[in-house]
Amino acid sequence: MWEYTDKLKDHFLNPRNVGEVENPDGVAEVGSIACGDALKFSFKLDENRRIKEARFKTFGCASAIATSSALTEMVKGMTLDEALKVSNQDIASFLGGLPQEKMHCSVMGKEALEAAIANYRGMPVKEPGEQIICECFGVTDREIERAVRENNLKTVEEVTNYTKAGGGCGNCHEAIQRIIERLLSETGPVTRPKLSNIQKIRMIEETIEREIRPSLKHDGGDIELIDVIGNRVLVATRGACAACKASDITLKHFVEAKLRDLVLPDLAVEEVTS
Repeated sequence: MWEYTDKLKDHFLNPRNVGEVENPDGVAEVGSIACGDALKFSFKLDENRRIKEARFKTFGCASAIATSSALTEMVKGMTLDEALKVSNQDIASFLGGLPQEKMHCSVMGKEALEAAIANYRGMPVKEPGEQIICECFGVTDREIERAVRENNLKTVEEVTNYTKAGGGCGNCHEAIQRIIERLLSETGPVTRPKLSNIQKIRMIEETIEREIRPSLKHDGGDIELIDVIGNRVLVATRGACAACKASDITLKHFVEAKLRDLVLPDLAVEEVTS
């Protein structure tokens, strides 16, 4: 049984902004009912070209409904360029985390947002030359490539969790594996300059302040850096995070993921009481 956070349950049971925007500036539909998940997203801009209204209609599971609801709340007040910076990981973090098997719901939300903005700007949604890899769910090679790059995926199972590709008949597993291997060979091993302990601590502090704390404070939570011992980052949760049952998910899938991506790939976040 999957573990759902209280915030995800709230957005599922009490979804915000359900419906369609009247005379929208941008609208898009992604997924398909035949594949099990579908999302229609629409928005309207105010006089300052910021998103004034965003609405959704979703066919899918609790996670699909919750991520769609969360997305409409997150992008209100943003410019389109700011909205395009919202990642599927941001959507998952907004809800306090998602089960890995349901991360494809956050990806669907991100794709719907981008497609609606492309619709407003009169741009094509699909890139020329895209090829469908997973016939069961209509997932293309470019969609798989993007999910692998943005989420650092390394296995077919992870690709399935994030895109649903490979979750049907399984005939595309070899093609997905070839895409993963090609992308890994292109990027090669990441080499980073050796950091002194002072540099490492400073980078961790800056990343927490710039990339992590604003998202946590948005939901009434916070985090405090207690100590750094080798590659162990000791932190204490504050505010709403301290009482949240899903704080361990937030620490691993948001805080630790950000620090590994922006500071060092070997960092491990541990919660302590202080």
